[in-house]
Amino acid sequence: MTFDTQDGAHSPPPPSSPAPRIPRPASVRSGERALAPDLARGIMLLFIVLSNTAFHLWRSEYGPSGWQPVTGGRLDHAVQFAMITALDLRVYPLFAFLFGYGMMQLFLRLTATGAEPRGAVRILRRRSLLLIVIGLAHSALLMAGDIVGYYGVLSLVLGMIFLRRSDRALKWWIAIGAAQLVLVSAQPVVSALLRGELGSLGDAGADPGSAAYGAGEGSWLAAAGTRLATGLFVTFTAAPFSLIGGGYVIFLLGFWAARRRILEEPARHLPLLRRTAVLGIAVGWLGALPAALAHIGALSVPEDAQSETGALTVLREVTGYGAGLGYVAVVALFVHWWSGRAERARTKAVMAVTAVTAVSAVGKRSLSCYLAHSLLFAPLLAAWGLGLGAHLTSATMALFAVGVWLVTVAGSYALERRGRRGPVEAVLRRLMYR
Repeated sequence: MTFDTQDGAHSPPPPSSPAPRIPRPASVRSGERALAPDLARGIMLLFIVLSNTAFHLWRSEYGPSGWQPVTGGRLDHAVQFAMITALDLRVYPLFAFLFGYGMMQLFLRLTATGAEPRGAVRILRRRSLLLIVIGLAHSALLMAGDIVGYYGVLSLVLGMIFLRRSDRALKWWIAIGAAQLVLVSAQPVVSALLRGELGSLGDAGADPGSAAYGAGEGSWLAAAGTRLATGLFVTFTAAPFSLIGGGYVIFLLGFWAARRRILEEPARHLPLLRRTAVLGIAVGWLGALPAALAHIGALSVPEDAQSETGALTVLREVTGYGAGLGYVAVVALFVHWWSGRAERARTKAVMAVTAVTAVSAVGKRSLSCYLAHSLLFAPLLAAWGLGLGAHLTSATMALFAVGVWLVTVAGSYALERRGRRGPVEAVLRRLMYR
């Protein structure tokens, strides 16, 4: 579609004119929705619950980074190695890209139904504010590592600035963000590596990141205080810092990709998707390999370098952007293959169709499922609840996390068959278009 406001400038209505009514876009039928974005969100939620539950092994001894325990047997160490390499600090860039992609999709839908671009931005601004409220409530009540409020802040700022900007401006700011990311995050690591002083960054004596979740608190009220403090920090300190440090670049890439319908029409972008999948995942996994090897004792590295602010963690974080993009590209390539397979064959295995439909149903109800994860696992695992986290290891916790995800898959599939939205999505939509 064409844009009449690509430069981001347009005249406001005369002061005497009534504010134009923003039309509520009609619901998109299941058959009309692109499969790739929903399927990617559904898979992303499996990765997120695997990462979040690892912080609830509250009786385990955590490593210098505070992200994964160092205790357990060989199977546990294998799970820890896989989590550090493939999931930790790789899931959030995936989430950010899909968040930005979905935000631009909604903006395009609103303007396509006749809404003025300014009005569409106003609707999305209201959505961002609601997400901040939901995120803080989620942090206080159940789970400190909430990312909804964090991305609510980013979407509030970036939506107002970039949704109506031209493609050229968007590309310039993507380049600027990438440069910021390298200069602010990667440059100190490279300097320390060249000097042979990896231990000069970080502090292994700091509180482990797992402590910020309050999972080991015996009192729900005390844990709520810890969780809320963490949620406020993540939402109002970490999010603004990402605007300074270039972390917003992945969000803008989602804007850019949505304008080109890369996930809706993967067949038109196969070379880009293949390069992104191979290079992105290679960079992401190789960037995390030193930290994973150090964690299991296969590589001797100063503990300060392995800490949450250490060189290896920063390296994991920066290269994680590549992995997140690579994962999205893999899903898009799978959807392209799946669609071609459907055209070549009259029927497909019922179980395969059901599985793809069910996982994409999770993606359609991603906010409801994300919050349902915490509702399911926090009371079961935390010390203030049943305290099961004290009796699990990294391997058994991963199995538990998969079980939690499968519960949301089953629930989403049931809602899909009945043609119903997720409960949180329904409320959010009503408040957005009040």
